[in-house]
Amino acid sequence: MASSSISEFKCSYDIFLSFRGLDTRKKFTDHLYEALKREGFQTFRDDDEIERGENIKSALQKAIWDSWMSVIVLSKNYATSTACLFEIHTIIEHRKKKSDHFILPVFYEVDPWEIKQQAKKLDFEGKTVRVEEVKGWSAALEEVASMAGMVSQNQSNGYVIYKFNSFY
Repeated sequence: MASSSISEFKCSYDIFLSFRGLDTRKKFTDHLYEALKREGFQTFRDDDEIERGENIKSALQKAIWDSWMSVIVLSKNYATSTACLFEIHTIIEHRKKKSDHFILPVFYEVDPWEIKQQAKKLDFEGKTVRVEEVKGWSAALEEVASMAGMVSQNQSNGYVIYKFNSFY
């Protein structure tokens, strides 16, 4: 569904990749991004696609709207980033308007239950955020944590396997 999806759905991207760079960029997300590119998927990743000086929020919003699907790599510190929370909220809002927007959560070294707990107690240590924003972010985070997705499991031999869980 790689390049054909762009013309079929008139999307600029096949996949919008949402992740917390400090947690996953070098360990997982860079590898995922390169694998998707090798398979022919046009993938949006914010550190490659946004031009310097461009309005970041509007560029992210446009990329989400112009993507056939979103892959959200949830990690231990994903919910501490207001940029990540803006992305996940925008993805959920987009899906409400365009029901065929597919979302695949990947739980990287974190359990879906942990993400649900984080959604209940978002803390921004001195950052100024509006209460309405926090409510929206919390609801979006909890909704994604309840979706079917890929969950990483560390093995005793040092390898990590991903298991598909259909619900939580």
